[in-house]
Parts: sequence; C-alpha cells; structure tokens
Amino acid sequence: MGNGYYAGWGTLALINAGLAQGKNRSGMNWFLLSLLLGPLATFILVISEKLPE
Repeated sequence: MGNGYYAGWGTLALINAGLAQGKNRSGMNWFLLSLLLGPLATFILVISEKLPE
C-alpha cells in the first residue's frame, strides 16, 4: 500500500470529524472510528440525524 492510500484514509477521517461536529457529535470519537471503518463511517454520519444542542 502506497503513501497515497494512508493520506487518503487520514484525510477522510478528518473530514468525518468535521462532519460529526457539524451534527453535534464528538469529532474525536468519529475521527478514531473513521480510522477503523473509513467510508462506512462516512455513510453512517451522512444518514444520521443532527443531535439537538
């Protein structure tokens, strides 16, 4: 696996953290979860409802 694969996976995790914070969820938890699940975590975030403040 090349460096591009790791850079892409890490970038996706950062994007997911920002997306999670926009939905009032823990960015750090979703960042770590995204490192494990990758695109599946993105899908879960996209279909989830925004939490009340």
